[in-house]
Amino acid sequence: MVIYLDAAATTAVRPEILDTVWPLMTTEFGNPSSRHTIGESAARALDYARTLAASVLGVRAGDIVFTSGGTESNNLALKGLALANPRGRHLVTTAVEHSSVRESVDYLVRHHGFAVDVVPVDREGRVDPARIAAALRPDTTLVSVMAVNNEVGTIQPVAEAAAAARAVGALVHTDAVQAAGWVDLAPLAAATDALSVSGHKLGGLKGAGLLYLRGRLEAEPVLHGGGQERGRRSGTENVAGAVSTATALKLAAEASAGGAAEGYGRFLADYVLKGLDGAALLTGHPTERVPGIVSFCFPGTAGEAVLLELERRGVVCSSGSACHAGSSDPSPVLLAMGYDADTALTAVRLSFSRGVKEAEIAQAARATVAAVKAVAGL
Repeated sequence: MVIYLDAAATTAVRPEILDTVWPLMTTEFGNPSSRHTIGESAARALDYARTLAASVLGVRAGDIVFTSGGTESNNLALKGLALANPRGRHLVTTAVEHSSVRESVDYLVRHHGFAVDVVPVDREGRVDPARIAAALRPDTTLVSVMAVNNEVGTIQPVAEAAAAARAVGALVHTDAVQAAGWVDLAPLAAATDALSVSGHKLGGLKGAGLLYLRGRLEAEPVLHGGGQERGRRSGTENVAGAVSTATALKLAAEASAGGAAEGYGRFLADYVLKGLDGAALLTGHPTERVPGIVSFCFPGTAGEAVLLELERRGVVCSSGSACHAGSSDPSPVLLAMGYDADTALTAVRLSFSRGVKEAEIAQAARATVAAVKAVAGL
């Protein structure tokens, strides 16, 4: 039996979501812009998805923009808001953002003359809101702070950072892709102007996500064309993807109130740290973290070798962000947290959703200790 502990990269589509979207891909497959019965049926399904997602976030249905996933949502938020709101040419973000945020910021710097302050984080991967506040300027247009780090699971103080930004009139975006399912997103949406979600992290279809974009904020489109999604995201809507994302978001929100999985991350961390007796480092904040992402560094090993040994023992996980997979470079997140390159290259991330079983976590904990000992010769 294979134990899948790479939920931060992607998850299996939930059976109930497959049942929901199958008709939208077979009998109710119309283009929601078409003015015939099949198109109108698709349009109703799209309206349903928009209303459902908005109810989870506590926002208006018209504030939901369906996208192809977290990367597009982050691109639209960063580029769209920065270019359409000419308050100034200054951005503030953190040193541990997802690559889609980092690259969007770099694009704005290189091609549109923006300046950026990249605020550092501490050893636990957490940004100090006071440092966000200190970086703000009269010409700051946008502040982007992720809700939960995708590699180490640290929860960021988004509300405090957002309060400082709003006090000077700057807009605020948060990448909530890894927060969904573990953190209540409604307060995050209330504190910010834009919030990104990806469906496939929650049991929805790949290639689908959404961006909450507050009220009547202007956002320069990243995709130009027929003006779908109120002109914010052109292209024929992926109706099945939108419904799957909204449904996954709703199911995740319903399951997020407590449950046994809350303690699994702590058990996994404690078991591995005790079992390896100083040969393992837990990365990320010890308490301000989501339970579903547990990341270690194992100094003196090679992270890829540990991953191979874990898979041989029936546990599938990763070394960090799936977007960074295949690179021989150390994680920018771990480097920003103060780890040296050699240590960062030993990283292993075990991540799970709320559907994981206690026996799977226990077996994975034992396998991790055994795998590291085998690779390190302990």
